[in-house]
Amino acid sequence: MLKLFKLFIISLFIQNLFANTQSFDFDFIKKGIQDDNTLLIVGGIQGDEPGAFMAASLITTHYEIKKGSVWVVPNLNFYSIIKRSRGPFGDMNRKFADLKITDPDYTSVQRIKKYIKSPEVKVILNLHDGSGFYRKEHIDWSHSPNRWGQSSIIDQANLDIEAYGNLEDISKEVCAYVNENLIKPKHYYSVKNTHTRMGDKEMEKTLTYFAINNGKAAFGNEASKVLPLHERTYYHLVALEKYMDIMGIEFERKFELNSLSVKNVINNDIYISFYDEKIQLPLSEIRNILKYFPIKKDGSLEFTPSNPLMTIIKKNGTYMIHYGNRKLANLKPDYLEMDNEQKIVSINIDGKKRNVTLGSIIDVEKSFEIEPIKNFRVNIIGFVQKGKRDESGVEVNRDKIQKRFSIDRNGKIFRVEFYKDNKFAGMVLVNFDKNRKMRESVSLVSSKEKSVTNNL
Repeated sequence: MLKLFKLFIISLFIQNLFANTQSFDFDFIKKGIQDDNTLLIVGGIQGDEPGAFMAASLITTHYEIKKGSVWVVPNLNFYSIIKRSRGPFGDMNRKFADLKITDPDYTSVQRIKKYIKSPEVKVILNLHDGSGFYRKEHIDWSHSPNRWGQSSIIDQANLDIEAYGNLEDISKEVCAYVNENLIKPKHYYSVKNTHTRMGDKEMEKTLTYFAINNGKAAFGNEASKVLPLHERTYYHLVALEKYMDIMGIEFERKFELNSLSVKNVINNDIYISFYDEKIQLPLSEIRNILKYFPIKKDGSLEFTPSNPLMTIIKKNGTYMIHYGNRKLANLKPDYLEMDNEQKIVSINIDGKKRNVTLGSIIDVEKSFEIEPIKNFRVNIIGFVQKGKRDESGVEVNRDKIQKRFSIDRNGKIFRVEFYKDNKFAGMVLVNFDKNRKMRESVSLVSSKEKSVTNNL
């Protein structure tokens, strides 16, 4: 009886592990026009390597593939990313040779194997942030053959396949290109051949070795963990662009490729929207806590991120916005009935009337005034006028709103909420920051909304 009870407990534990990991299923994003010369980019196989998964995610959000085909998995081990761990259930990059069906990572590993083996895929890039600086000769602890950072990884020099089998030559070409675009000379890249077939038992378990054993050219790209995030990401992107060039894939990038521009894109160009875009939040300067945030009465929270590294987790009654390894904000809920009507409202902005869709962000220099709407009530969060429950029809400037009620740490962006018959109808954000113009609608990775993730 005791043995049966123990088996039951173990079974429940395994079921809970599967439930957790499946809640953080990875994204698979196709870009360009699909063909049989597809590049597969994998980031986030290890959750403590943010340069790798950030670079992969930027390919999905800030690159347009003009010619050719690119598939991207930016967050392969999303659960480990959220947990800031190499792998809560062990290193996923050591699970490609043999894996029990009871392993919590089993489903994700089987799924990525299917994409790797797809006949369209000709090159696989597995992105990593590695220790120190790989150097062919030992210099010191941080610069030696035992380090992985700033290297292009191959399992062997050549592979007998139709295309891209000259692994070492390609790797050398990529390294030469990266070395022409270094931030500092000491960051130079080198080829690291692990000679996996010669008996490296650990490397035999990796994603790239699985790929080459299935007739696919596969490379690892390692940026050094010694470098700050934006510099790691920069080097990954430089290498990725060279691989695309070698494959004849043409692209258009939405920012200038230098380390400072990369830093700006990572930190500032991030948004999340809720409930079919009734609410939109810019996240670059978001406060740690937003109180009385409108949430459906049943507790469900549908959201659409501008970046696949974002998710929301409910824990102890609070909804936490995560972006890669970072926790950006806690939403303290105000549970409300929701009105489903799509509404356009009229707002006088600095003396000019504009029609604005609920969910927009508007730039205001001096003042704004919401025109009254029949059966609607307006609540400007942080603005108080005694005896007035509906705050439409009132001209409001920045000085009339209490700074502590802003959604941003700079005290420049404020919530204007709209209610129809006591149901929440939507929100408009008012931005008083002259130096930071906001976009009015979020550029979404996917039109498909996600639901709030279960407790960790």
